[in-house]
Amino acid sequence: MNPTYLGKPSALPASPEDALLDYVPNPRTGRLYLVRFTAPEFTSLCPVTAQPDFAHLVIDYAPGATIVESKSLKLFLGSFRNHQAFHEDCTVGIGERLFAEMQPIWLRIGGYWYPRGGIPIDVFWQSGAPPEGLWLPSQDVPSYRGRG
Repeated sequence: MNPTYLGKPSALPASPEDALLDYVPNPRTGRLYLVRFTAPEFTSLCPVTAQPDFAHLVIDYAPGATIVESKSLKLFLGSFRNHQAFHEDCTVGIGERLFAEMQPIWLRIGGYWYPRGGIPIDVFWQSGAPPEGLWLPSQDVPSYRGRG
């Protein structure tokens, strides 16, 4: 294990493509369990207007041989702050990159986006059916209801 960011001063990567994700050995290899990361203040930019978009992301995964190192994940997610992409591209792209690099048993991501043009957009992606016996808690992020 030679982490890129852990224990070192780290600047926010300029883009998601520049961000490096670090993975460490799963301390419970062979055991089926769920890891959840929640990013309630995720931001990116609209690719048309360059105005900021905000989302509450929930990432759940059942680790395989590795787990993602949380500081590198935080910096990766932060790198979207100046990245212009639609909600669907951000949400699915994060899930696909984590799944491709980490190779977990299973992964899902929920992107609960705040309204743009008066319409909230929620985006969901998963790598396939969850494995039998995996406890799968609800993501518990209510749909946007506005005031009231």
